[in-house]
Amino acid sequence: MLKNHFKVALRNLIRRKNHAFINIGGLSIGIAVCFMIFIITQFESSFDDYHEKKDRVYRVLTEYHHAEPEIFYGSGVPYPLPLELKSSFPELQKVSAIYSEGDDQIIVLDLNGNPVKKFKEEQGVFLVEPELFDILDYTWLAGEPATLEGLNNVVLTKETAEKYFDNWEHALGRTIKWNDNEVLTVTGILGTIPVNTDLQFKAVISYGTGYTSNFETSDNWNGTNGSFGCYVLLPSNVSESDINGRLNVLSKEKKTGRNKDIQVLQSLDKVHYDARTGNFSGKAISQKLINILWLIGAFILLIACINFINLSTAQAVNRSKEIGVRKVIGGTRVQLKAQFMIETLLIVILAACIAFLIVLVFLPQMAKLLDLPLSITPVLNIKTFVLSAGIIVAVTFLAGFYPSLVLSKFNPISALKNQSKVGKNEGLALRRGLVVFQFAIAQVLIFGTLIIVEQMDYFTNQSMGYDKEAIVNVSIPTDSVSLSKMNYLSNSLMSLNGVENVSFSSNTPTEYRTDNWTRFVYDNASEDTDFYSIRKGIDHNYLETYGLSLIAGRNVKKPSEGTEILVNEDLMKRLGIVEPNEILNKKASLAGGRIEGEIVGVVKDYHSSTFKDGMSSIIMVNRKTWFGLAGIKLTTSTISNTLGEIEKIWGDSFPNYAFDYQFLDHKIADFYAEESKLSHLYKLFAVIAILLSCLGLYGLASFMVNQRIKEAGIRKVLGATVVNIVYLFSKEFIVLITIAFLIAAPTAWYFMMQWLEEYTYHIDITWVVFILGGMAALTIALSTISFQAIKAANANPVNSLRTE
Repeated sequence: MLKNHFKVALRNLIRRKNHAFINIGGLSIGIAVCFMIFIITQFESSFDDYHEKKDRVYRVLTEYHHAEPEIFYGSGVPYPLPLELKSSFPELQKVSAIYSEGDDQIIVLDLNGNPVKKFKEEQGVFLVEPELFDILDYTWLAGEPATLEGLNNVVLTKETAEKYFDNWEHALGRTIKWNDNEVLTVTGILGTIPVNTDLQFKAVISYGTGYTSNFETSDNWNGTNGSFGCYVLLPSNVSESDINGRLNVLSKEKKTGRNKDIQVLQSLDKVHYDARTGNFSGKAISQKLINILWLIGAFILLIACINFINLSTAQAVNRSKEIGVRKVIGGTRVQLKAQFMIETLLIVILAACIAFLIVLVFLPQMAKLLDLPLSITPVLNIKTFVLSAGIIVAVTFLAGFYPSLVLSKFNPISALKNQSKVGKNEGLALRRGLVVFQFAIAQVLIFGTLIIVEQMDYFTNQSMGYDKEAIVNVSIPTDSVSLSKMNYLSNSLMSLNGVENVSFSSNTPTEYRTDNWTRFVYDNASEDTDFYSIRKGIDHNYLETYGLSLIAGRNVKKPSEGTEILVNEDLMKRLGIVEPNEILNKKASLAGGRIEGEIVGVVKDYHSSTFKDGMSSIIMVNRKTWFGLAGIKLTTSTISNTLGEIEKIWGDSFPNYAFDYQFLDHKIADFYAEESKLSHLYKLFAVIAILLSCLGLYGLASFMVNQRIKEAGIRKVLGATVVNIVYLFSKEFIVLITIAFLIAAPTAWYFMMQWLEEYTYHIDITWVVFILGGMAALTIALSTISFQAIKAANANPVNSLRTE
């Protein structure tokens, strides 16, 4: 019996090729989208999942009490914290400090200590304690964690060792120079670092080497550094809440003045999804985005199922005689339902196979689009087969249950006379409702896409409050010898025709998670401020280079002429000062009084972070030892030639320092990587949703035209024009799509407003978005319908009426 059902199902598919193609094509696209989303979410959900002790691994965060009741979180912790945890929390199994600032310079030395290669590593150079390798699991090809107990030792990954020394086995015992200061000895080789971890090691240096030696002796509990973190391993009998309680007590004991910040634990499985604090890879993804992906995938698959239901019920009349014959010769409703469900199962299995091929072909493009190392191989496991089986069963039931119910209940006598009304009138309301539903989903995605694109344009084009165009940023050496060359370098660069201005500073006006936050003492007060400010080191060219403007006072002098300070409007307001001139010539001291200067000017507020955040207080000090970045303002007409000339000057000034630059506007665009991915996905899924909806609409229009071909012929004989007939076939769909619009518009408005409210600065959603989106959906739908309608209208009425 089962074999017979499959034979009949296959024959029906071959007999109705067009509708089989639409059904299989629609379902295959829907299933492919689900597979693709599964691969993406599997990858994102697998981060750091391979560590054996993952359930007991935590990183320490700082809970900043900025100005009560304002609270925010950061991954930076005070420098003395790791050592204090080891002594005051003996129940902790392991504690490790970890530091990675980025933009590291590496010089590879030959056996005689001479430089042979130089590299700029934007990310991947870490300073850690050996205990980290007891907390987290990594493969060692050579050496052991204990080698990191000694200073000036480094462990390279296999890939990094091959890049530096061509063969990783020859790397052991060789030396490299780090940031043109410290000579490091290679004492170990790590295996390939998995792609699904936020600790993407390239080189691991022993903690305490170089400037991190100051971290171990620091007693500054009030300050934190976003590049400095701490990981701990809890015993199985100690809870997170117990440690958090004790960390709260410790924080209150160690903090001084108005500082109410505390340290808290965060489990390893939350690190990759915490967009508020970020991580060392800079690629945190919110759990909300993962949930949105699954929701969109489910809706797209549902649209494909709706197409199947619509076409199957619409085709019911064409199969009425077949069903009548089956019932007359003894076929039961159960047998008929089984027949139609098996037909559906066959279609779904074929669609699933095609979907898998679609994923194989388009996964590399998706990986490139989302900048993710996606591969189908890691997810070919039991979960994949369970998902595939689940999709096949669910889609077979969703798509096949109602059509089988409708078709199996035909009255055999009416069916044989071709008088069955099931599928003509009884299923009409359902088909209309399903068309409305699928076009509502498609229009929600269209509206969402338009709003996201508009918000992304806002990010790109909205003024940050300073000049970001044609500014190149290059990391500079921070040793005293290199800093002594700043004047020569500046003069050399300014002599180039394509260079307008040059400034040296700690960082750009806008940074994201890498700014240093500090409290300071204002006007000889007894305590630090009760709020944090962003601390920047600048020179006297900083304002002009970046186009920042003063609202009061003057610019700072050269760093060599004494310590002077600029503040912004927000800092002034937080101090309760209304008139900018009131703050001028007042004293401010930082770093426990070690840095003291006079406030000489007030800078107009500008966006120092992303548009997610409000204005921040900023304090700028003309301090040379904080410099680490050059900002070079170029003329837009000669950029490519000028960059080549800049590289030559750079090579002459710093022969052992790799030249690597980044345009400021590109850097700012990178801050919105997650939003950019969301924009790409919405565009893609909106296109797929409207494509599937139109595919179903095409099938319905084709069926409707075939059913009313004689009516069209009669109307044409009676004088109806082509326009009249096209309108006749289209008017019902216009009404349905309009109803879908009325449902989709407020739904999209509500959810997109929720998304936009995550940003302090965002666009206003206007009616134009919905008009444009609705017109686009209606135009696409009418274009789909009109093809069949015009074909019917242009048909010769003689041929249409010949069988009457």
